[in-house]
Amino acid sequence: MSPVNIGNVQIEHPFTQAALSGYSDLPMRRIARRYGASYTLNEVVLDKMVLQKGKGQKRILTKIEPQDQPVGGQLMGSDPDQFAPAARLLADAGYNVIDINFGCPVRKVLGRCRGGFLLSQPKQALDIVRRVVDAVAHDVPVTVKMRRGLDDTPESERNFFAILDGAFEAGVSGVTVHGRTVEQRYVGPSRWEFLSKVKRHVGEGLVFGSGDLFTAQSCIDMMNETGVDGVTIARGAIGNPWIFGECVALATNAPLPDPPSIADQRECIEAHFTESRAHHGDGLAGRLMRKFGIKYSELHPCKKDVRNAFIAVKTPDEFIEVTAHWYNPETDWPTVTRHNGKGDLVAAGAVS
Repeated sequence: MSPVNIGNVQIEHPFTQAALSGYSDLPMRRIARRYGASYTLNEVVLDKMVLQKGKGQKRILTKIEPQDQPVGGQLMGSDPDQFAPAARLLADAGYNVIDINFGCPVRKVLGRCRGGFLLSQPKQALDIVRRVVDAVAHDVPVTVKMRRGLDDTPESERNFFAILDGAFEAGVSGVTVHGRTVEQRYVGPSRWEFLSKVKRHVGEGLVFGSGDLFTAQSCIDMMNETGVDGVTIARGAIGNPWIFGECVALATNAPLPDPPSIADQRECIEAHFTESRAHHGDGLAGRLMRKFGIKYSELHPCKKDVRNAFIAVKTPDEFIEVTAHWYNPETDWPTVTRHNGKGDLVAAGAVS
């Protein structure tokens, strides 16, 4: 539970929220911080979108408020000439760290030679890293997000370590490594043993681990088993911001908190919806919160019915109605149980 230093940025503890495309907007980041995240990353943005004038740029470069820091701005693209000025604009907008995405496995991203594709192009990837470091590193640290390679070939692993070593030599302050290949996408287990290899290789260099972190116990296990300095929680944090506080509890040998009650869940969902409406406006907030509601439903004892109710939502008013009905603390809801991801019961209790 010691603080972690990302260059000149100190974060309170090693349990952080990953960049999540389509999810980790300002409202989600605020909710994550409210429930214990020490550091959050914005949803990945294209360098060219940061540079283009207009509404899109204005939305991306909205001034970061002090209460939303520390926060990282994650960039993705393929042109070294665009990466550096885009990184500078994010830094000037108040992002405390610039994170370079070399890990996205989405097919259309790979087809445009971005994200995980760059793990197959060490020269181009390191050109991007050096230019970004030159543009911002005198006042803002730079980090890199990677997967363990494009695929499982020896060449892919050699490329990974060439980029890893070159990035640290160029002056990055840390890396995040996901234990799956780009080719795997999200299929199959994340190879935590590879994270151990990376951490041994870089020694004192800062390494965050990612992949298969869906419970607080899994986060603790990754750190203990691999030696990484921290974890970035991705899909496991969508609809479950309580995971950050649970990590802190386990890391400090405190009792694992009870599962969030129906009242706790309602308070969180309503706060998230309020933040989303304020930031996006009613129309977009209604559409965005439907997918968040689907994720929040996983913690409800009647999760299938709640999920279906959120799926059917078409307007902000309907979202409010679903929340009011399914998260009424006066209803006699069933008992909820929770497991640590290994089949062991770690908490149980009435949810109301």
